[in-house]
Amino acid sequence: MTRPWAARAHVTVCRGCCCGTVKKHPDYDHEAQLLRLRTLAATSGGRVRVRTADCLDACEHSNVIVVKPPGAKPVWLGFVLRDEVMDDLEQWLTTGGPLPTTLDLNRITPPAQA
Repeated sequence: MTRPWAARAHVTVCRGCCCGTVKKHPDYDHEAQLLRLRTLAATSGGRVRVRTADCLDACEHSNVIVVKPPGAKPVWLGFVLRDEVMDDLEQWLTTGGPLPTTLDLNRITPPAQA
């Protein structure tokens, strides 16, 4: 069984240019996604911090979420547009540990490295 992270994980949710917009993704509830992450942060005992960014320059992979686990490199996730992906993300943020195989499918290369 995996233990929750002892230190804080930082979650950055891209919102602004195309990620999180109804224009690009009209069939996804972007506000519910952000609320879900903020609720998790509020109930995490300080282990998860959520913030938004206007643009992370990875528009071709929208919706983009970047997770910076404690003591590890940031994990860039793209195409976060399904509740099943959010379920896996929420579970990872709650339990900690290595990136789940299911979320590895959503992993993208950060724009500065592409």
